[in-house]
Amino acid sequence: MNYADARRVATELEKLGYKSTQNSDEADVMILQTCTVRQQSEDKAYGRLHNLKHLKEQRPDLTIAVMGCVVGVRGNEVLEERFPYVDVFMEPSTDGMPLVSHLTQGDVQAFETAVTEQRHAWQDGGVLLPAHQLGKMVSAPVAIVYGCSHACAFCIIPQKRGKERSRPVGEIAAEVRSLATQGVKEVVLLGQIVDRYGYDVDNGPDLADLLRVINEIDGIERVRFLTSHPNYMTDKILYAVRDLPKVMPQIEVPIQAGDDTVLENMKRGYTQQQYRDLVHRIRDIVPDAAIHTDIIVGFPGETEAQFQQTYDVLSNLRLDKIHLARYSPRPGTVSARRMKDDVLDDEKRRRFHLIEALNAEVSQEKMQQWLGQTVEVLVEDKHKGKWRGRTPHNKLVFFEDPRSLRGELVQVHVSHTGAWSMSGTAVDAPQPEEANSIPLTLMS
Repeated sequence: MNYADARRVATELEKLGYKSTQNSDEADVMILQTCTVRQQSEDKAYGRLHNLKHLKEQRPDLTIAVMGCVVGVRGNEVLEERFPYVDVFMEPSTDGMPLVSHLTQGDVQAFETAVTEQRHAWQDGGVLLPAHQLGKMVSAPVAIVYGCSHACAFCIIPQKRGKERSRPVGEIAAEVRSLATQGVKEVVLLGQIVDRYGYDVDNGPDLADLLRVINEIDGIERVRFLTSHPNYMTDKILYAVRDLPKVMPQIEVPIQAGDDTVLENMKRGYTQQQYRDLVHRIRDIVPDAAIHTDIIVGFPGETEAQFQQTYDVLSNLRLDKIHLARYSPRPGTVSARRMKDDVLDDEKRRRFHLIEALNAEVSQEKMQQWLGQTVEVLVEDKHKGKWRGRTPHNKLVFFEDPRSLRGELVQVHVSHTGAWSMSGTAVDAPQPEEANSIPLTLMS
């Protein structure tokens, strides 16, 4: 979601004549995109902000902007006082206009032109990628739901990104069509709870309806969506995954914990048995689905026995991937206000490593089923001399091939599998010429 936000702002700056640079010494404008989903992320953002202070002192004309969840949607007074050298603070899901306004001060015509172009771009679907990404971005994130109204006990997102707002189908489809014309082959539809798409609109379309629209867009080869909540993963959505050829059989549906008391304290709204039933239902409707989940270890009050429940659920369900985190209190959340962070850090780390090892074991097991098989790979880029891409189930694949294959769908025969990736050979790869072949003439 943050990446999609940053892309929009970069595009608006390019309309003003700016271009991207990775060298901070060259920059006239520096934008820090921030995340607060974990304490470590927020601390990293503040550390980076402190490091930028000396640049501002050396170059007073440098414009520094901060955007994302550290800023949030509830005012910037505290940040402005703490970081007076920051010129612009922008809320999450920004269109970049506060920064454009700052950069065009005194030039009303330039600002009005930028605003008009921005409005028409979104209305007409003319969403541009930043210049350095044109022709290079194979998979692009597309936000379909902003904010969140669910309010899990541990989560700060509703306070930082505001209430849930679904974008219109036509606006989303226009953005996807525009991305397709710029070489994008895969879109990832994003929402804090993506399967609640349309819930804030009376009698509006739901996620399954949107998937059917995006599936028909020419130029797009693959569609994914994340992240889902177990309570809203309907059979209608699952049938769309099964029936629509461009929608990939990969479903992100976090459980967060496997003990009912911990789930209740987290305010997740389901039991571990209901989650088990959902996984079985997913596998009944989409038999080959790759199911990913999220786990938080060390939530306040989590006992060893309750953690063992989580471990046992994961061991039994054999999910494809586990996104794993140690609990850290987020100021302003229910858990931070009302619950003591009473699981010692060493114990959190021990539990983390146990789940991490289980994740590697199951992933290795899942990957081995592809050994000797031919898989379809959407090629993203090159890494250490090899092409890198992903299967429909989002498995990472490496292979060598002399051709230019970025953005292509390639059939790869898998000859090696590991816990996190596989490698092989393109089925139609050109064969190397025999170096020492010598013509033979037969004489009578």
